[in-house]
Amino acid sequence: MTTTTPPVSVGDEMPTVHVEITRADLRRYAEASGDHNPIHLRDEAARELGLPGVVAHGMLTSALAIGEVARWAGGADRVLATSIRFAGPVVVPADGPAVLVVSGTVRKVAEDGASADVAMTVTCDGAKVFGKAIVTVAVGS
Repeated sequence: MTTTTPPVSVGDEMPTVHVEITRADLRRYAEASGDHNPIHLRDEAARELGLPGVVAHGMLTSALAIGEVARWAGGADRVLATSIRFAGPVVVPADGPAVLVVSGTVRKVAEDGASADVAMTVTCDGAKVFGKAIVTVAVGS
């Protein structure tokens, strides 16, 4: 179901959202995706590769962040395109969740006003998760 979103302007900001990722989420994602890479499931495997511990799957991390932009835009069917470059891993501790801090700012609106590019900022523990993250969303009716 497509929802109508109000027109947006360059500089408009979506509310900042905190998204938790737990080790249980990683196990469920591994089962659903078939990605059982041990760096997402076992600390010792992650440390052997120089990581500080278990890290979240990149596709899970990006899907959760894009989902927040989609929610702001009126639904998943409003997402037209994405472009993301990863800057750092999301380390998921054994004793609690990793918390993604997701925000976004409209950087460009199409001349016809039908779409907008939202630049996402995503951090975890104060470190950048994405270096560049643009989500193009349909706006207006």
